[in-house]
Amino acid sequence: MRAWIGIFALVALGLGEAPAWAQDKNTEVEALRRELENVRRQFETMKDGYEKAINTLADRLKAVESRPAVVTVAPTPTTPFLGDLSAQVAPGSTPSLMELARPREPFGLYERRGAGQLLFDMGVTGDFIANVTQRNVDKANAGTFSGRENRFFPREVELSLFGQVDPYARAEVRIEAGEEDAGEIALHLAEANLTLMALPFNTQLKMGQMRNRFGLLNETHEHDRPQIDSPNVLVRFLGDEGLVERGAEFVWVAPLPFYLQFIAGIFDGDNETLFGRGKITEPLVTGRLRTFLDFDQLGAVQLGASVASGSNADRRRNTVLGLDAKYKYKPENWQHALLTLGGEWLYLNKRVTTGGADDDGDGVLEHAPETRIRDKFGWYAWVDVQPWRRWLFGFRYDWTEFPDFRGREWAVGPYVAFMPSEFLRFRLGYKHTERDKRDAFGENGASARVVDELLLQATFILGAHPAHPF
Repeated sequence: MRAWIGIFALVALGLGEAPAWAQDKNTEVEALRRELENVRRQFETMKDGYEKAINTLADRLKAVESRPAVVTVAPTPTTPFLGDLSAQVAPGSTPSLMELARPREPFGLYERRGAGQLLFDMGVTGDFIANVTQRNVDKANAGTFSGRENRFFPREVELSLFGQVDPYARAEVRIEAGEEDAGEIALHLAEANLTLMALPFNTQLKMGQMRNRFGLLNETHEHDRPQIDSPNVLVRFLGDEGLVERGAEFVWVAPLPFYLQFIAGIFDGDNETLFGRGKITEPLVTGRLRTFLDFDQLGAVQLGASVASGSNADRRRNTVLGLDAKYKYKPENWQHALLTLGGEWLYLNKRVTTGGADDDGDGVLEHAPETRIRDKFGWYAWVDVQPWRRWLFGFRYDWTEFPDFRGREWAVGPYVAFMPSEFLRFRLGYKHTERDKRDAFGENGASARVVDELLLQATFILGAHPAHPF
């Protein structure tokens, strides 16, 4: 009887617990159902987002496909540096003619430039000069800047556009404005040329209007030169502007263990000071040989030799030869050169025609015109010391003969430069010049055999500016 009572008790207890167990189970099922519903809603949201992204990409693809097709030529997959065949030719082997003739890509296009940026660089340079000298020099127009004595004037205001045309060519255009006579501003095209970078046999070709790469400083614009004014020998032999010619220059770097560059040019010969024929059929021919030696911690030196030969307006051939050198010493970890030495020597072989003489006044020349050869020399040298980043101190000496008449002149000029930044520079200089004759420097009855001048230069750069040569 007790056993049956126990069984009945257990059954009763189990029946009493059943509702609570069922209730907990229903709660858990409801929670799982809600969680499943949340996952379903999240999935639907993600599905809508993916569909929108796919539709957007499809629309963009249709727009691109609807544009006109652009034909592109893939560059030759060769070494990126002109003339470097080491990556294509096995060591110890000689490159074939086909390998030498194959063009090489010196650089790529501006593929990493952002949207809206130009594919070329643009910059503006302003160069202003102040000149103070004696009254008699002003009257004779015989100062460093003839016709602009005792004036403050813009010498060069230059707009420069330059950059890559494609992976194999670059171009530059420069427009200049400046005061060439008292109060008169002239605007002219200074340079406009194209350079083909990767021609066969490791050569380059530059064509158009350019500053000829004759000598040490001719290719450098006046505002970038080491001193405020140009050396006297360059002005006497080549004129105020130097050799700015229209034609072509070929450049070849010899495949030697050391650097050796050859430059050959053929031009119209428009320089009226020395040439002036102005005919490509009777061209001005130029050449330059340049090498560079690096002495590691002791500095580096550049050596050069140049020649220019062409006809003048009377078809008389004139020739000028030049030798130049430049040395720079930059201590380790310095951003600029501490010491710079430079100089150039020029020899001029000039043919001139002397007129005949009518001794008795009967209109008949007793002495026929004849051609004479004049050999003239000139040189300059300078030294720069820059002990601080913003301050530079320099000195230049000039000596030259006059190309059209007898006589010579010499000059000395110390100067100091202050550079608040790489885009702004001020230079103050003094120049003392002595000439052994006054005949050619005596306009308006004044004498300018001895000249003392105070020179001030202010130069600024807006935008891009090309790198300077060594």
